[in-house]
Amino acid sequence: MASEISLNRRQALLSGAALPLAGAMGTAAHAAAPMQGPARTPFNRFMLGEFEVTALLAGTRTVPDPHKIFGLNASEEEFAEISAANYIPTQAAQFFFTPTLVNTGSELILFDTGLAPEGITAALAAAGHAADQVDTVVLTHMHGDHIGGLSGAAGETFANAGYVTGAVEFDAWGKMGNEGFDTKVKPLADKMSFLDDGGSVTSGITAMAAFGHTPGHMAYMLESGGKSLLLGADFANHYVWSLGHPDWEVSFDMDKSTAAATRRRMLNMLAADKTPFIGYHMPFPAMGFAEARGDGFRYVPASYQMMLSSV
Repeated sequence: MASEISLNRRQALLSGAALPLAGAMGTAAHAAAPMQGPARTPFNRFMLGEFEVTALLAGTRTVPDPHKIFGLNASEEEFAEISAANYIPTQAAQFFFTPTLVNTGSELILFDTGLAPEGITAALAAAGHAADQVDTVVLTHMHGDHIGGLSGAAGETFANAGYVTGAVEFDAWGKMGNEGFDTKVKPLADKMSFLDDGGSVTSGITAMAAFGHTPGHMAYMLESGGKSLLLGADFANHYVWSLGHPDWEVSFDMDKSTAAATRRRMLNMLAADKTPFIGYHMPFPAMGFAEARGDGFRYVPASYQMMLSSV
């Protein structure tokens, strides 16, 4: 009797398991879901002490032939070998453009503006902010992908903001006859304040000279509640080629030897202090750490560290 009961139970289970399959086979299939296309969240927000920090993805694009930009003094073989070891191709690279918004509790401060007004305003909107809420716009340097969002066909993007930049940077570009600077930055001169190395944007935000990429390029150290974060802008432009090989020349660096020395100095500081940094062109959300490795450094992407605000 026991074996008969077991057999009946087994038959019932097998019969039941087949029902969903039989039902599915007897029903017309749903239409395939449409492809949505690649996407990523355009902002990353976290607390740094009492500051609320939001990295904004104001744009991204694929750039061909990265060896024409990075590692100008490296052979094709070395560039290919390093790239392959890090699982990235040599025929193209993905560029990211990451302005950063800092809410101090009393001021909303934006660092850099992306390529165009459309990109930065869309990223701000996704993060719950409007351009007219920004109190201060800080320009780390005057390359077009940092000043492009300042104005457009509709006029000035940040109508209620004042502006801050490095004095050396502003003066140098003022003598270049550069169309982007003359169009986007010069008209705002009356609203602009100027800093030197060690100058303060506001309490807890300090300018750090990072010259070389441009004549007066600035990074900014954020400090609040015992926490620190470097807004590094373009002192290093790629997570493998710039960090792993800080002496590799970069086409965008206006003074290549000074830029390489700045990279080493900044990366040594970050690695020694274990300070996280946001790099304007690092893979979004653009935040990580620098670890000393051999003659260079390794980029360690941030994971959940900034979520542990109580630690």
